[in-house]
Amino acid sequence: MLQHFNITVSGKVQGVWYRKSTQEKANEIGIVGFVKNQSNGSVYIEAEGNEDQLKSLLEWCAEGPQFAIVKDVSFTTGAIRSFERFEILR
Repeated sequence: MLQHFNITVSGKVQGVWYRKSTQEKANEIGIVGFVKNQSNGSVYIEAEGNEDQLKSLLEWCAEGPQFAIVKDVSFTTGAIRSFERFEILR
């Protein structure tokens, strides 16, 4: 069943290729949605997929790319938006 997660990742997650790496991971596991930097230094993700795909993304988010230092990952569920692909927003 398709689900929608709103994910916030905080820590040293900007300037370390977090958005690009998130897009690559999302494409690898079949997630659609977007990722963008927030003005407070966090990264915000909206992702749609099945439960296993979203669980896999959350696990990856807790680690992030090589130079990231993730302090916290939080998420809430949301309404399905029917994204067509996974994008990096500016």
